[in-house]
Parts: sequence; structure tokens; C-alpha cells
Amino acid sequence: MGTLMHFAPNRQDLLADPTRPFPVTSQNSASSLLERMAGTAFQGRQLGEAFQVWKSMLADPECTILMGLAGAMVPGGMRKLVRFMIENRLIDILTSTGANFFHDIHETRGFYHYQGSPSMDDEELGDAMVDRMYDVLADEVRFREHDLWIGAFASRLDQSRPYTTREFLYRLGVAVGRDCPEDGIVTAAAKHRVPLFCPAIGDSSIGIGVAESRHRGENRLMFDMMADVLEITNAVADSKATGVIYFGGGTPKNYTQQSEVVAILMERGKEGHRYGVQIVTDAPHWGGLSGCTLAESQSWGKIAKGARMVDCHCDSTIAMPLLVSALAEQRDLIKARRPPTFEMGRVLKIRLPGE
Repeated sequence: MGTLMHFAPNRQDLLADPTRPFPVTSQNSASSLLERMAGTAFQGRQLGEAFQVWKSMLADPECTILMGLAGAMVPGGMRKLVRFMIENRLIDILTSTGANFFHDIHETRGFYHYQGSPSMDDEELGDAMVDRMYDVLADEVRFREHDLWIGAFASRLDQSRPYTTREFLYRLGVAVGRDCPEDGIVTAAAKHRVPLFCPAIGDSSIGIGVAESRHRGENRLMFDMMADVLEITNAVADSKATGVIYFGGGTPKNYTQQSEVVAILMERGKEGHRYGVQIVTDAPHWGGLSGCTLAESQSWGKIAKGARMVDCHCDSTIAMPLLVSALAEQRDLIKARRPPTFEMGRVLKIRLPGE
């Protein structure tokens, strides 16, 4: 009885917002779908709310939008969606795994990933030099050719100084873009001056290619990872507000999250990201960062107090096509946005429109 009396004063407030059963309608645009999903529950509702928060980022004239991308998203068919985000400035900075950038270069140079099955015989695949990523297949022979191509590219760079991964990927995007049939992620980012960061570049075929070339005495290329940290931190610190979007967790997520912590230590007056959306499949109760909630990040100062944030537990190959397709329909919002521009120097700085 005491418990009931405790909640009784707030009863009307608690029951003020009914769920809205998902209506069947002829309005089948992606944005209409997500707006209707926001009135339901569970992860459907979270995905619908993620759409609204992302739109708020785009409408905020002070907001720089950073995205973290993990998992085999390019082999999984998400490459053109990420390219669209870059070309239309749905995002302003991208941090991802070296694998995604490598797979993107593979496709940008005119090659493919292939549909397979998770029940295939992996020993037979290995004998045929075919790689498997769940139900996606790749040509290991072509991959090794691209490893060697990247190693040769690295050997042609100035070996007397280190490179940030941001600069390296920009130069790589320019090189790949000279003769590609159509732009991919890395080439589009170079053309549109969208910074790419790869904090675990050695953990990928890009790292394999550079390392193999060094083994043969062709390069002594060094990456300055701390300069990368300063570059992304300066971009965050120079922004009046930031929003973060994560497809998957891992290193790209934490690397982007920690930029606020570094900015706080640098006494740049930051208080955490203003907006946050994450699409993850990991659960928070295992204690890993990939599954931790955005609310947990508030205890670290990574997400601001009072931030608009949404955690959605969903496969990115489901969520990304829906979200990006819905955002593509927001033509007026995209056209009205004035994204930040970047001075692509050794220490990345940001210039907001009108400054």
C-alpha cells in the first residue's frame, strides 16, 4: 500500500503517453516508417527515436557530427550508404577499422564481395583461397594483390617524417580516386575533405600491406598515433557542440568518445557530446565498452548532462539502410545544413560556417 501511495501523485504523468499501434498505411517511405515505429516499443521505438535524434544533430547549426563504424560493414553491403553520408554531410568525421577502409578500397578499385553461407566448409574455402565473413565471401588472391598495392603506395610517401592515419588515408583516397570507376568511402572523404581516422590501422590489411613492404625493405613509414588523438580532439574542442553516431562498438566507438575526455584534460571547456546515437548488438552487462550505454558514458564526461541520446540494439545492416534512407528523404534539412570545414594540417582545426 505504501508503494502505491508513493507513486499515486505521479499517476497521470506516468500514464500520459500511450503507445501507438503501428498502422498499416500506403505511406511507405523510410521516414514515415521510422516515425511510426517511434510510437511503438522496444528496439523498434529506439530506432525511430534514433532517427529523430540524428535529425536534431543535422538541424543544430553548432553541431559537428562524428561517426564510429565497426564490424564488416563494407562486405555486408553498407559501403554506398556510408559514401552517401559523407557526400551529403550527414556526418563530418568518420572513425573506422582499417578493415572497412581496406574492403572499401577493394570495391572502389572495381572488385566485389560475394554472397555465401555460414554453413560452408571453411577448410575447403581455405584451400580455394576464399575468405568467409559469416555469409559473405572474398577473394584472398585479390586481397593479397591489394595488400601489395598499399605497401607500394606507402613506399612512395616521404619516409623522413611520420603520418597521422588521417593524412595517410586522405593521400590514399586521392591515389585510389585517380582511376576508380566510382567513388567509395575513402575516395569520397578525400574529395569532400571529411577526415577519416583509423586508431587500429595495424590491425587490418592496410597494416599488413605496409608491414610486408617494410619487411622487404621498401619503406620505413611510421604512424604518429598521438597526433591523430590531438587532431580529432581539436576538431571536437573547436566545435560549439558535437553529436556522435555509432554503428557497432570497439575501438572506433571509444576513440570518438574519448575525444571529449582529452578536450577536458586540455582545459578546452568541453562538457561532453550534446547528442548520441548508437546501434549495437553487444549487451552492457558483460562490462565491455562495445555494449555500454551512452548513459554510462556520462559518468566519464564523454556524453553531456542532459544530452539527447538513444541506445538501439539492432544489427547495423538493418538499422543503417533504414536510417540513411529516411534521412535522404529530408532534402530540405540536408540542403539547409552548413557543415563545418576543416583545415587539413598536421594538427586538424575546424572552421564553422560564417567564421
